[in-house]
Amino acid sequence: MKKIVLTLMAVLTLTVANAENENTNMVTSTNAYDMSVNIRKLGTVLGLNRDQMEVVEDIHREFCNEMLLASQANGDERRTLVADAVNKDIRYMHYVLSDKQFKKYMLLLNTTLSNRGLNQ
Repeated sequence: MKKIVLTLMAVLTLTVANAENENTNMVTSTNAYDMSVNIRKLGTVLGLNRDQMEVVEDIHREFCNEMLLASQANGDERRTLVADAVNKDIRYMHYVLSDKQFKKYMLLLNTTLSNRGLNQ
């Protein structure tokens, strides 16, 4: 009887530990898709003027929303949504930024995506 109780306790402990790990992994992966940044600092780094700042803020807000939607998708759909969001962001930013600003932005974006494990 004592062995059965101890075995049952061990199984329950392992089950609870696995459930906690799954929740932690879910939170971590969802946080990886949070692309919010300080727009003023981004503007300073890129050397944006006032008009560019407003447009970049709007584009980035939309990008953040699309990435959060992607975080809630599954598997291949998630990869597709991330790729679409990144491509759309790149297209819009290329239109707004000068070549020099765009190169800096691409460096920042690629570094961020790589650090979060989202690069394709």
